[in-house]
Amino acid sequence: MTRYLLPVVCHGGTGLVQTGRATRLLGGRLGCSLVEMIDWEFGKQRRGAWVDASEIDWPPHFTASRPAPFDRPRLMGILNVTPDSFSDGGAHHDAARAIEHGLRLAEQGADIVDVGGESTRPGAIEVPAAEELRRVLPVIEALAGQGVTVSIDTRKAAVMEAAVAAGAAIINDVSGLTHDPRGLEVAAASNAFVVLMHMAGEPATMNLAPRYEECALEVFDWLAARVLACEEAGIPRTRIIVDPGLCFAKHEPHNLEVMRCLTLFHGLGCPMMLGASRKGWTARIDREWPAGERLAASLAAAQWGLDRGVQLLRVHDVPAHWQLLAAWQALSGTEAE
Repeated sequence: MTRYLLPVVCHGGTGLVQTGRATRLLGGRLGCSLVEMIDWEFGKQRRGAWVDASEIDWPPHFTASRPAPFDRPRLMGILNVTPDSFSDGGAHHDAARAIEHGLRLAEQGADIVDVGGESTRPGAIEVPAAEELRRVLPVIEALAGQGVTVSIDTRKAAVMEAAVAAGAAIINDVSGLTHDPRGLEVAAASNAFVVLMHMAGEPATMNLAPRYEECALEVFDWLAARVLACEEAGIPRTRIIVDPGLCFAKHEPHNLEVMRCLTLFHGLGCPMMLGASRKGWTARIDREWPAGERLAASLAAAQWGLDRGVQLLRVHDVPAHWQLLAAWQALSGTEAE
């Protein structure tokens, strides 16, 4: 059986950490006094036990600081240059409007602007690489040319390659570099940060009937295998960001289970990104809120993630999340770190 560690955490500035009653994780940004130790193997019964954190021989992946600039929480603003994205499809489909919105996101506090030219919402159909390039390249060139840190949201190696040449500093692949056979090679040669997101199947069919025995643990294992594949391809762990992929091949209660187990993913030794903004799981908790009316639930998910050590929030509503982050940093005593 494989052993997994699920820490119960507090923040680096709290009395528990300051008095030595909590183990320091993530270079001291988080403290942990209690751990759920889980033993599980696919097809077998899960076994768990609660253990004092002082009794754990902590792997370095949990205790080490994350690489700059992800040694503290950051905001990634979403810029969909598409006609059919689930929340804002068509709003910034024109290059001029997309560039204007990207600059606005940066002014509002986004550390990174994530530019995507293909919708990967449930049920989406794949876009040819040439069309994706036509949509995103002018936007990336303009934003990067004005000093904005740009991420390219794509599954295609040709788009990754051209986007990095145009100034993108991050490759954000919802398939975890599995969709395109050249993805690993291109990402390794790029020297860009790489976001590996968990997704099973293809966007067109991924949410028809997703099935898991232990969703969070299976997602962890999948991401661990992708991190290893990246390292073997020449991408060091210091350039990798992981994303558990809310709503990608996941129904409720899968999404809630992943959210409740976020600290598990610190065991991968990479910064963690959370993309909960406006997604459908927020609507299904209570009622079918339209995508544009899910801000309150999106903010709740963001704070939940911050409380559990997430380093990167991928969001639509940058001003509201900026305000949340500033308030959270002040309350948790991390604003000066």
